[in-house]
Amino acid sequence: MSGLIAVIDIGKTNAKLILIEDAGGGTVWSVERPSPAIAVPGFGELSRQLDVHGIETWLIAQLTAAPDKHRVRAIMPVAHGAAMVLVDGEGDTLLAPDYEETCFDRLSAQYRRVRPPYAETLSPALPSGLNLGAQIFFVQEALPEIFLRTRTILTYPQYWSWRLCGVAASEVTSLGCHSDLWNPNTQSFSGLVLDQGWGGLMPPLRPARAVLGPLRQQVAEATGLPADCAVICGIHDSNASYLSHRVARGDAAPFSVISSGTWCIVLVHGADLSRLREAEDMLANVDALGVPTATARFMGGREYAAIAGEGAGPPTAAGLAAGLAAVLQANAIALPSFALGGPCQGRTGQMLRTEELAPEGRAALATLYCALMADLILDRLGVAGAILVDGPFAANPLFSPVLQSLRPADPVTASGTRGGITAAVLWLAGSAPPPEAPAKPLPALPEAPALRAYRDRWRSMLTA
Repeated sequence: MSGLIAVIDIGKTNAKLILIEDAGGGTVWSVERPSPAIAVPGFGELSRQLDVHGIETWLIAQLTAAPDKHRVRAIMPVAHGAAMVLVDGEGDTLLAPDYEETCFDRLSAQYRRVRPPYAETLSPALPSGLNLGAQIFFVQEALPEIFLRTRTILTYPQYWSWRLCGVAASEVTSLGCHSDLWNPNTQSFSGLVLDQGWGGLMPPLRPARAVLGPLRQQVAEATGLPADCAVICGIHDSNASYLSHRVARGDAAPFSVISSGTWCIVLVHGADLSRLREAEDMLANVDALGVPTATARFMGGREYAAIAGEGAGPPTAAGLAAGLAAVLQANAIALPSFALGGPCQGRTGQMLRTEELAPEGRAALATLYCALMADLILDRLGVAGAILVDGPFAANPLFSPVLQSLRPADPVTASGTRGGITAAVLWLAGSAPPPEAPAKPLPALPEAPALRAYRDRWRSMLTA
């Protein structure tokens, strides 16, 4: 009987625990809970933090209740970027900042004087705490008593591997994720880390697939998991979506992965890094093999919710089809931006001629907007070749067909709601992922000519 791999997938919106088969990658069991930031008094302006204690309590309870837990041979943490946890010399958690806190902006002028140039890190200057270096700098300057107690800075996936096995590590996919902390060209820490004296707080570098150790004894005893269950170092979530395609396809042909969730991250294999533009939220992610990867993004999940309405239910194919017709008939338009970051920073989101749209029309408009944003990013990165959509946008019946209609020369495939992460986890855990199915390009929608004309109007409004 094959073993199981437990995937701890901590996103900005939801935390998931998934058990997958070591052979073949089928999902055996999964549970999830929200992962909101919570109010934590006593840290001055930094009023909200990541709910690491609540997530850990939930995680231990779910591991204890998991079916077939005796078959779990390895645990793999996957987590969002721009997140860190500060730990003291006794191993206690001091601080887990939420990157959406606006207090980081108070010191942005001072921080930008010390942060490395874009040419060194290929990390754009971002608002709030989206640059991980800005969070560390804020704690150093505004919360010196916390910073002086800090002995270890852990990026988010590696915080969870440390909690499970007691071994601290740094890893390049999180360090190379718009952090300002990593120089992708030299594959080493940036001048910021050296100049600010943070190097001693960074644990040793380990590959994402490295086994850090077995479970802590108390975790094994509390959950009933095997004592020899291996804890793997872990990986940044969007890089996990990209990794399985990267491994399966090698270096032969260019391709792009659209990893969706709270953030919509476009990672392009084979793109020219010289096309990256700091002002457009473009960066070089670093993949699990250490290779700089052209990337751009926007907060797709948040922007979709803002346009569709927070109370919108899951979109259906029939509802979206009717909604798209209503959007085109009314020439309803949503213009960026409705959230942090993205290629159109500095603009305030607008919705025009949307008053008469029914809920399905608003959902279709939100989907169309996100497809237009992804299409804009793909053009600016100079994309050619297959486009693979992963995450919630893959489950949206309209997103991929609209994108295919906008880009008839590039085959678009919806690869599954978490297909990329599952295959990546198998590879990282030393198992053979299932072979990637040949891409089956989606047919263009009958509205394709109207959608391309709509795109032209939409883009002209961005530059008006």
